[in-house]
Amino acid sequence: MNIGLTGGIASGKSTVSQMLVRHGALLVDADQIAREIVLPGSPALQKIADQFGADMLLSDGSLHRKRLGEIVFANPEQRKLLESITHPAIRARMMAQMSQYEQEHPDKLVVVDVPLLFESGMESLFQMVMVVYVPRDVQLQRLMNRDCSNEEQARQRLAAQMDIELKRERADVVIDNSHSLEETERQVLHFLTEQGCLGL
Repeated sequence: MNIGLTGGIASGKSTVSQMLVRHGALLVDADQIAREIVLPGSPALQKIADQFGADMLLSDGSLHRKRLGEIVFANPEQRKLLESITHPAIRARMMAQMSQYEQEHPDKLVVVDVPLLFESGMESLFQMVMVVYVPRDVQLQRLMNRDCSNEEQARQRLAAQMDIELKRERADVVIDNSHSLEETERQVLHFLTEQGCLGL
């Protein structure tokens, strides 16, 4: 069985994915794949430098994430351009890893952590979609604390994603991560028990 795991920025997707892994799930991490496909020498990194300028590269040839982030979060057109470069490469590697896990471990739950799952129209790839939910005001506060950003920067990043309430409505399963970690884990265990995946 596979599930797509998503949520809003700073909602706690990584926390929930690690809980699932601790209880036997296999994880495909789209964020990790996104970092791998822009390593020095990769075709995607070269395309980013060609489209956005050589100053998107640091002196060691790696991606200047902060500078690129400032451009794409402030400009929806530039963000779409970046996504047109990165998304096909991320999706191809993600699907390959998912397929490999399902073949090698048919009895295990495969969890695919995709921050922009709905925005990228990927819900049909999964048997179920789980959304990690926190209310928007909690999300904003956590994002500011996590990134040491001001409110305007945090709101800009939130605006770049689908509203968390819409994601919640479209989910097959909702994990509310706005309370204690114990409460979050209780919900995760309940889901795994219901699906017959606990301890596999």
